Amino acid sequence: MGSALSSGVTGLQAHQQMLEVAGNNLANVNTTAFKSSSIGFSELLSETLSKGSGPTATMGGMNPQQVGSGVGVSSISKNMTQGGFDTTGKNLDMAIAGEGYFVMNTGSEIVYTRAGSFGVDADSMLVDPATGYRVQRIGSAGEADGFQALGNPDIRIPFDAAMPAKSTSSFNLSGNLRAEGGTQSTATLTSGTVYLESDGITKAEGTTLIHDLYQFGGTADAGNDTIAISGIDRDGVAIAGVNLAVDVATDIDDLLLAIEGAFGGNVNASLVNGEIRVTDDTAGYSELDMNLSFSAGGGGTATFETPGYFEYLEAGGEDAQLTSIDVFDSMGGKHTLSGAFVKSDAAENSWDFVLTKLTGEVDTLTDRRIEGLTFRASDGAFMGISDASSKFGFKFSSDTTTTQTVDMSMGTVGMFDGMTQFKTGESTAAATSQDGYTAGQLASISTSTGEIVGTFSNGVKKTIATLQLAVFQNAAGLESVGQSYFTESANSGNPVALQSGSGSAGIIQGQKLEKSNVQVAEQFVNMIQAQNGFQANARTISVANEVLRELTNLIR
Repeated sequence: MGSALSSGVTGLQAHQQMLEVAGNNLANVNTTAFKSSSIGFSELLSETLSKGSGPTATMGGMNPQQVGSGVGVSSISKNMTQGGFDTTGKNLDMAIAGEGYFVMNTGSEIVYTRAGSFGVDADSMLVDPATGYRVQRIGSAGEADGFQALGNPDIRIPFDAAMPAKSTSSFNLSGNLRAEGGTQSTATLTSGTVYLESDGITKAEGTTLIHDLYQFGGTADAGNDTIAISGIDRDGVAIAGVNLAVDVATDIDDLLLAIEGAFGGNVNASLVNGEIRVTDDTAGYSELDMNLSFSAGGGGTATFETPGYFEYLEAGGEDAQLTSIDVFDSMGGKHTLSGAFVKSDAAENSWDFVLTKLTGEVDTLTDRRIEGLTFRASDGAFMGISDASSKFGFKFSSDTTTTQTVDMSMGTVGMFDGMTQFKTGESTAAATSQDGYTAGQLASISTSTGEIVGTFSNGVKKTIATLQLAVFQNAAGLESVGQSYFTESANSGNPVALQSGSGSAGIIQGQKLEKSNVQVAEQFVNMIQAQNGFQANARTISVANEVLRELTNLIR
């Protein structure tokens, strides 16, 4: 009877532990990223009453006779499968879809968790607010911008970070330029400056003396002050410079006549609403451009405001397509850059891009025309630029730096990922994006596929840091240390540091938390089985006790 009693006791103990496991699972049914456990039983060592024997010539074989001594718990295993996701709407809540664990620094050791409910502490560090453990990062993202300390794996969320302005260095163009049709245009330049009478209100007329203009100041050196006229004619040839001597009798009409003379009479110069306008005498493709500059005579200190460049009211071409985009100077000032695609020949697959106007006070404008945008005649694919440079150059009065150069990107040569020229369809070509921005402060953060992305007040997005994930050869071998944390064990294997989506690591999803993987119905069944097993073993003990009592009574 002793064996029956001891077997019953082991059964009670084993099923008690089964109940405890099920109870713990159910207690954590709503614990973030909780991993349920399951229990396994095995038979204890049996007592051998007689060994088995093999058959002989005259007798058959006999099986061994053994009596078991009860049951023991052979394993309590973690179910490391992924739970479902809850959408929380919080930017710093994260869940891992697939394999991997967030890596946390306790200050004394590294622990791992699937519970991604994070926050920012008073030192701007990304932590688990319940424990203060710091979230770890991987890679160098954020270091170049000063968001993260070089070599420190802790993650800093720099809400105090300021982003300096960045001047535009490139912009992208894409879309179609029609191969057939279009309207011929005539090149027309304008000073952009509205010249006024000395009262600063009344618009000047052709008979207004240059000395009487609002834009003229200082002490004149009669006859020795000059306005230099330079430029390029419609054929792209530089004109011979002309210097107009300015004295007390020189008026705007004199300047207009000098401009026409400088271009050999092939342009018409006029004053329209106070602005100087220069127009080709023939429509079609033209490279017309002009500059004016004023020089004071040796005996005077006169000044006269001439435009840094002449704007195009219309760029001459066999066809034209207009576009504009905002660009930024080195101080973060925003300016609108307007340009025009102009077709060089109605029968050719070649265009120029001309910078027609740039808002703001522009001191100088160079390289305003990029020539020879070519396309493959057979299918309209972009075939590159014949010009030696694809950059514009300009300098603003407010900009203390050197001339700002802006590169123009139009797609891959031989491909259709940027500019095209199809035989059918209208022109849709336009400037689509640029890389400059004004200064800004970090306004908000979000998580995108394992990267913490900061959105600044200037609309620019920057990667603040990349979250580190750890994967294990045997995740079920991790040792639980409470509060949804695990440490590596001898049987888990060493952690492999990865970023989201690389190798075997899962994908980090923002604004979500992983739910417990406990199956309530399954645990209820386990509790019933534990209860039944406990009752059966209790009955075994009860019956054995009754038998022993009966034997005792017989002996008496």
